[in-house]
Amino acid sequence: MTVSREQLPEWLTPVAAAAESVAPSELSRFLPPESGAGRQSAVLVLFGEGEQGPELLLMERASSLRSHAGQPSFPGGALDPEDGDPATTGPLRAALREAEEETGLDPTGVQIFGVLPKLYIPVSGFVVTPVLAWWRRPSAIGVVDPAETARVFTVPVSHLTDPEHRVTSVHPRGHQGPAFLVGPALVWGFTAGVIDRILHFAGWERPWDRSKQVPLDWHA
Repeated sequence: MTVSREQLPEWLTPVAAAAESVAPSELSRFLPPESGAGRQSAVLVLFGEGEQGPELLLMERASSLRSHAGQPSFPGGALDPEDGDPATTGPLRAALREAEEETGLDPTGVQIFGVLPKLYIPVSGFVVTPVLAWWRRPSAIGVVDPAETARVFTVPVSHLTDPEHRVTSVHPRGHQGPAFLVGPALVWGFTAGVIDRILHFAGWERPWDRSKQVPLDWHA
């Protein structure tokens, strides 16, 4: 399995360029432990083109899950032994495998074009590799296993860059971070942080009111 930037749409060029140069500390203050601790995992950051232009694939995790229950997220999960070396192709295979299992997409229509630095989620102990991909041949998507996924949906990038949909989430313990109002859902945490940094380094970010705060139990 390889990373290829051939025949990408021109609008994805800034994202591919950012993946080559961005440093881990520019993406998150939570970096993988130097000890090597943490469970290796990967998420698929999949860009496609819809009726409203460029879009991202997201899903909502089932409310019954032990980790990040009910939270909007990228498709993804922990690496399995058959995925291969965590330092090379393992995250690529895991991201595609998990996306197929969770959303039903056809992985043969997905072109991986970049990988962001590994990041750490302290609350769950996952070391996550965001795998960037282009949905070259879109396929049908939907909930495969309700025990894992509540719903699958796409969000136009123009919606994510709209200042009206950007807020600062406030955790009950006081933690704050970038978030996005997407229909009835609040996209926050790790997923929102990655989206926020991609918009910034791709040059797509628009000025927004960071003082506009919402609690994590927000709903439309």
